[in-house]
Amino acid sequence: MGASTCRSANHCRKKTCRSDTLAVATTPDEVGRQQVAEYEALAEKAYDDMYDSRSPAACYSDLKDYFAQAIAAARRAELDEEIARLTARLDHCRQVYRKQLSTF
Repeated sequence: MGASTCRSANHCRKKTCRSDTLAVATTPDEVGRQQVAEYEALAEKAYDDMYDSRSPAACYSDLKDYFAQAIAAARRAELDEEIARLTARLDHCRQVYRKQLSTF
């Protein structure tokens, strides 16, 4: 099994610093889109890590938190299509976890 980046491995949230990953944005819309992209990338990483983790529940918790942050950033930026897309993706991830990984 590969190394996990979830909280159960004691390094998921500590390794990513927002100030290191955000490029300079010139408009509020760009800032909002960057924040959405950042949180979505973290959520997708946690989704991938669920499959390699001995404790997928911790990764799933991270995934939900990151998607919630991405959706909140999309709401602040009034990106309705992003809100709908991210919500659908979160729902899909929930279904996958419940069907495939919740018995761990």
